[in-house]
Amino acid sequence: MSGIEGKVVVVTGASSGIGEATALLLAERGAKVVLGARRPDRLAALAERITRAGGEVAHASTDVRRREDVTALVDSACERYGRIDVLVNNAGVMPISPFDALRVQDWEDMVDVNIKGVLYGIAAALPVFRRQGFGHFVNTASTAGHRIVPNQAVYAGTKHAVRAISEGLRQEAGDRLRVTIVSPGMTRTNFADGVTDPETKARLTESGDSIAMPPEAVARAIAFAIEQPADIDTGEIVIRPTAQA
Repeated sequence: MSGIEGKVVVVTGASSGIGEATALLLAERGAKVVLGARRPDRLAALAERITRAGGEVAHASTDVRRREDVTALVDSACERYGRIDVLVNNAGVMPISPFDALRVQDWEDMVDVNIKGVLYGIAAALPVFRRQGFGHFVNTASTAGHRIVPNQAVYAGTKHAVRAISEGLRQEAGDRLRVTIVSPGMTRTNFADGVTDPETKARLTESGDSIAMPPEAVARAIAFAIEQPADIDTGEIVIRPTAQA
């Protein structure tokens, strides 16, 4: 048996991109996946696809900006399967822009989703993991959490925060819980759709089309961390296209 088969895995931001690819891969490898995202139509279509392939899946409309939504998602997984083995805190937004554009609402969205969404996931799952005596957080950060470039300062700040929060959680987790940071580089997702600054959106789309890696590559990295033995904690995986600077 693989280290994934039979595990109950909750994935946020599961309706597209890295979350969708992760859900498909883990279900294919025998995990029971519980999926949350803001777009119920896409979630239902993904769940049907997994079911048709013989996988086991549940899903719920989830906005990680709302603590009660994240708590409900985790609670539903516990009610259905009796436990949670892994929480993949994957939901994220990337409406990058230059500071001079003063897109303050975009800054607030990044803080609410990228930071507070992860914290809400921790708040929902950590008591469950403590009661069980086992559990694994996988938190999606970014190479922007390692390297800051123009137009991405706020986004990078949120991803630096995810890395700091995750490392602090790892240090407090003890020897029975695991915490993994996955930091992807340029990935072929729909992140550019949320960019409200036209010039930045055009540049991001162009660079994404030319060098971005498929989300399945990141899904494989997440699966690698999950399938390790229970006494092995993969602290961080940085994965990027070879063409990315």
